[in-house]
Parts: sequence; structure tokens; C-alpha cells
Amino acid sequence: MTDIEVAWSELGGDPALLSRVSTVVREGALQGRLPVRELARACVGACALAAAELGARRAGLAEVPAVRVDDGAVATAFVSERHLLVDGRAPVTFAPLSRFWRTADGWVRTHANYPHHRQRLLAALGLPEGRVPSVESALAERSALEVEEAVYAAGGLAVALRTPEEWAAHAQGAAVAARPLVERGRLDSAPARALAPITPGDDGTPLLPAAGLRVLDLTRVIAGPVATRTLALLGADVLRVDAPQSPELPDQHADTGFGKRSAALDLAAGRRTFEELLAAADVVVTGYRPGALDRFGLSAEALAERRPGVVVAQLSAWGAYGPWAGRRGFDSLVQVATGIAAVEGSPQQPGALPAQALDHGTGYLLAAAVLRTLTEQSYEGGSRVVRLALARTARWLMHGVGHGRTGGTAYDEAGGTASEGMGGRAYDGARPWLAEADSVLGRLRYARSPLSFAGGPLDWTRQPGPWGTDAPCWS
Repeated sequence: MTDIEVAWSELGGDPALLSRVSTVVREGALQGRLPVRELARACVGACALAAAELGARRAGLAEVPAVRVDDGAVATAFVSERHLLVDGRAPVTFAPLSRFWRTADGWVRTHANYPHHRQRLLAALGLPEGRVPSVESALAERSALEVEEAVYAAGGLAVALRTPEEWAAHAQGAAVAARPLVERGRLDSAPARALAPITPGDDGTPLLPAAGLRVLDLTRVIAGPVATRTLALLGADVLRVDAPQSPELPDQHADTGFGKRSAALDLAAGRRTFEELLAAADVVVTGYRPGALDRFGLSAEALAERRPGVVVAQLSAWGAYGPWAGRRGFDSLVQVATGIAAVEGSPQQPGALPAQALDHGTGYLLAAAVLRTLTEQSYEGGSRVVRLALARTARWLMHGVGHGRTGGTAYDEAGGTASEGMGGRAYDGARPWLAEADSVLGRLRYARSPLSFAGGPLDWTRQPGPWGTDAPCWS
């Protein structure tokens, strides 16, 4: 199977629709030792096809609109956080203490972008302040596994560098390998979803497959917000809700906040307000550690009981199973644990993928799963749950992507046919896929969405605003 066939099959899609997808091949995009370009292409292609399928269903089209996946657009979007400029200023993507460190027996990577994670890291190391030389000295005296366990026990984030073989032998690696790339489940027998008809997109009005749908966005960082940013592009009313005491990093929020509104709401004190939001929501997307939101009644089962017919989309770093199910995690740390950093590096220094591809790829797959589920619900009904994990996407990258046969239709920039992954033009940079717009945050330069299907939207209609400043209500 080709990579997009694998993704589409995992989403439960009709294989006959894959003939609607074509690819613009660009050599040099997302270069690495692992097939990152192919992963990105498959994730975006599957998401665009799911959007086109839902759009055709709602608009009453006889044929699903044609999907075009451009390696250049995909490569640009997969590093959208690096292309963002706010009044000409580039964001800082990693804090000084978020990096690789030598230990007594190897390497460890820490993540301390958020203030509370930085504080917990320093507490675990017994350091009163976070000067880099002090952290280097403290870590150099300990083994990598000792650091990993001590920092996690303190509520921080640190992961020891492992080889692919070491991860495969680890209990969490084995648990991840036993699961599908996309977990899909039906929670009840709610009636079929009645989808309001939409404009077919042939009169200059964009075809918006998610128009009129309400999405509660309870996600943070990159992967979940990429998924909900994509649903917003497709017309959904997306309301991101965060705890007032846990602000998002401003630049990160700006990059993933296109198309959305952002509200601060305490889920305990503001329970009545949240229940009012849930009562009118079509989709709830969560991106916290498995089980972390259950005490607020936000398990998939509890949500479906109160809102029959809802789609619950859950995202985690390590999966909702295995000994690491309750651990926090980020793309950079999953790369280290699963052996990706070892493969992309050298014996002298660990490496990294050319993009935070686990985040972005999983984000597009999560959006695709929501879109496909909405289509399925329109025929079969039922409250639904879909689950994805960065670690499972990592396994697909390491052991699945690029290992199947070549197939599908691929085109070079001029429209001539080329073999998939061969014969395309070079990727000459991101400029064709960047846009600029004024916003309340300032003048923004940003990466446009890589989703492209006939009649579909070209850009977001709403620019990001300051975090947490919108009212917690639907538009």
C-alpha cells in the first residue's frame, strides 16, 4: 500500500476515492534520513480528501472534489511556527533549557518552554536557578535514565535517548506498536447526524465542509491546535478553552490560532458555562494526558452521555495505554524516546527531524479523523471517539512510511506526470506558500494551509487574537 492508502484505510475511508488525489512533487522538501516528506504528504492528503468527501456529502455533489497535494505547501506548513513573523519579529521556538544534554552515560532531552515545567526540572535537579552551566554540571553526574525518572517524578519533562531497538524492547514501545495508527470507536446508538446543506463552491463561494459545526478545542502546544486550526479553515466555529492560570505561549498561540476564538474558563468554577457550550457542541477535541480531564466529566463516555451524537477526538503523546500512559510529552521528546533522534543524529550528537513532524502530521490526521467521522455519522449515527498518539505516528514514520509500493498520480510543477517521490522540481523555499495580514497582534507573516481541493477555501477568514480574550460562548 502507498502511504496515503495506509492513512486513508486507518481512517475508514473508501479506497475508490484515492483516485481523486494528485501530488505535486518537489525534491528537497523536508529532507532527513527518515521519510518525513512522505509522512507529511500522506497526512495532509488524507485530511484534504476527508474534507472533500464531507463537502461533497453536504453539498450534494455527484463526485468528490479533486484533491491536490503540493510538497512545497506541505513542507512550509509543517514548519509554520518557524515562518511566523509578528511585526517582523521571529518567535523563539525553544527555551534555553529545552535541549539535549550530556549525561554520565549518554544523552537526555528536556522540555522547559513553560514556566512550570522549567521550575519542576530545576527542582528535580536541586538547582535554585537555571543557568545553563549549572544544569550541564548536574546532568553530567547522573545517568540518562536516572534523570528521566527523577524529572518525571517531579512533574517535569526529560527523556533519555534510546535507539529504535531499545524503544522496541521497552514496555511502552511494545504497547504503542500493538495499537492502530488511528483508533476509532462508537460509544452509543445516537441517531444519524443531520448535516445542513452547504453551498457547492462553484459560484466563487468556498466549499466549507465544516460550516456550521461547533468545535470545543481543549488542546495546547502544536498537534491539537493544528487539527482545530484546520477545522476552522474548513468553516467550523472553533472555540479554544484554556484554564485561566495556564496561558499559552503567545507566539505559539498566534501560529495555531488562525480561524479560532480563545476563551479562558475554569472548568470547576465555570462548570455551568462549560455545560452550556457542550450542549451545543458537535465536536470536542482534547490534547491533555489521558485521564487528566476525567475529573471534570470529560472522558469520551461521559461527554457522549451528556451530549449524544458528539464526536470526541483525543490526542496524547504516548497513548492511553502502557506504563507511560499518564506521562506528559512533546514532539521533541517522543523523537528522543522512539529512536528518531538516534537515527537522525550521529554517534557524537543526537539529531532531530527537519520539522516537528509528529506534531503536525498527527494534527492533520486528527482533523481527518474528525471529518471522516462526521461523514460516517451522517449515514450511521452514534456518538464517536477517535484517538491518536504522537508515539504511534512516530512508529509509522520509522516502520511504515516509505516501505510500501509507489502508487497514485504525482505531478511536477508544470503538470507533467512523474513517479511519486521522483522527477519533481526542487523545493526552492517557502515564499509561494506564505501570506501576510494585519491583526490585533500586529502585522503577521504566516504559512498558508496546505489543504487544497477543488472549490475549497484558500485561507482563514479570521486572524488570531490575544490568548483568552474572547467570551466563552458560541458565535
